[in-house]
Amino acid sequence: QVQLVESGGGLVQAGGSLRLSCALSGGTFGTLSTGWFRQAPGKEREFVAVISWSSGGTRYADSVKGRFTISREKDKNMVYLEMKSLKTEDTAVYYCAASRRYYLSYAETDFDSWGQGTQVTISS
Repeated sequence: QVQLVESGGGLVQAGGSLRLSCALSGGTFGTLSTGWFRQAPGKEREFVAVISWSSGGTRYADSVKGRFTISREKDKNMVYLEMKSLKTEDTAVYYCAASRRYYLSYAETDFDSWGQGTQVTISS
């Protein structure tokens, strides 16, 4: 099973930018897609973005379209989430995940491996 480790979280003022990184290890064989989810205090974890590992095709949650960009570097086993025009409602713990079953999955149950999460806090 692939392991994932997120980094790049921090505190940013509203309107600012951050780039999150996710390092995959333990082998990427069988990985079809990698995605980002987030969980705000007192709320359920929600889908943010997903990218097909092979083709680079993407899908985004409506709440982040036009502001967030997911990308990957296959040769480095890295996944990124570029976040711009950040809002206070973006405050959450962000998790990266990998799916062995779907290319552009969005449901939590479709992902097999999860990182530990990285905190993103947006101040007003």
